[in-house]
Amino acid sequence: MRKITAELFVSLDGVVEAPHEWHFPYFDDRMGAAVDAVVGAADTLLLGRRTYDSFAGAWPGREAAGGEDAAFAKGLGDARKIVVSRQPLEFTWRNSELLGGELVEAVRALKNEPGDGPIAMSGSVSVVRQLLAAGVLDRLHLLVHPIAVRKGMRLFDEGEPAIPLRLVSCEAFETGVLNLFYAPAEPPGQATYEDAKSHLPQSGAD
Repeated sequence: MRKITAELFVSLDGVVEAPHEWHFPYFDDRMGAAVDAVVGAADTLLLGRRTYDSFAGAWPGREAAGGEDAAFAKGLGDARKIVVSRQPLEFTWRNSELLGGELVEAVRALKNEPGDGPIAMSGSVSVVRQLLAAGVLDRLHLLVHPIAVRKGMRLFDEGEPAIPLRLVSCEAFETGVLNLFYAPAEPPGQATYEDAKSHLPQSGAD
């Protein structure tokens, strides 16, 4: 079965909206390599409508310009791009198609397609939320920036039930950015302060 990894830039207070307004001062070679290892390595991209429109409005031109980011832009262009949208779309960026059917079932079918090439998501917060809640997402890749943006949409909205995750790997960049990978986890079970207090430092005997 193919695996899906969702990658997001996120602030320390959980904001994922408009990262272009705050994350570029932290973008260095290590972050570039981290992004390339997920999005650049994928042969299939699953994107929400807004993210796709942003990408399609920028990356084809960057590929044509032949600048320093042209190779990365070409990789995005060559990848299969599947767009989540409730409206029919006319695509001008090559290798683009509309995801058909109900989101969760369609993504499950995508994961069951032949081959084992990685599927990546970038941004597309509303889609990430739905796939996390349905247990369909395999990895959540968060690049946590050391800044409190204090406005904008957060990654996790309010709702039930809780979504337990386990930390797969953690790396700190010199910029202060944390490179974190999470995977779905079983609920941690019930506990109270009575269970926790035994883990506190114990006072010595007089």
